Amino acid sequence: MSNASPAIVTESAYLTLHYRLAAADGTDIVTTFGGTPATLMLGQGQLAPFLEAKLMGLPEGAHETFEISAAEGFGERNPELIQTVSKATLDANSEPDADYQVGDLVTFNAPGGGRFAGVLREMRADSAVFDFNHPLAGQAMTFEVKLISVL
Repeated sequence: MSNASPAIVTESAYLTLHYRLAAADGTDIVTTFGGTPATLMLGQGQLAPFLEAKLMGLPEGAHETFEISAAEGFGERNPELIQTVSKATLDANSEPDADYQVGDLVTFNAPGGGRFAGVLREMRADSAVFDFNHPLAGQAMTFEVKLISVL
């Protein structure tokens, strides 16, 4: 008979788990339940930092559900992140001559390097309106996790 306690999640743990992120209305955003479990190493950006934080200290075998407010998730929606972009800027920093449609997620080259993305809200004759908020900003979510193994 072993008295060994189960492994617990640490900042550099290697995990096999099932997880589900759902909108406040219960609609799945992503889920591995009913499929192949996910295998990931914490601290590598595979899960959002606020989700990794919920896993810290959980023992192997745990099955937990967390309610995540918009503020602790992807943040509240910021009206200042809805921006008008000129057609010239759009062409110079994204796919030239692309036939973007309202609702498309468009990736831009950022000044000074890197990339960022926004959702097209309105196309005008000489400009376009983009929402640079995270698509899940302003939304409360449910995070369900079942830890299969912790190394």
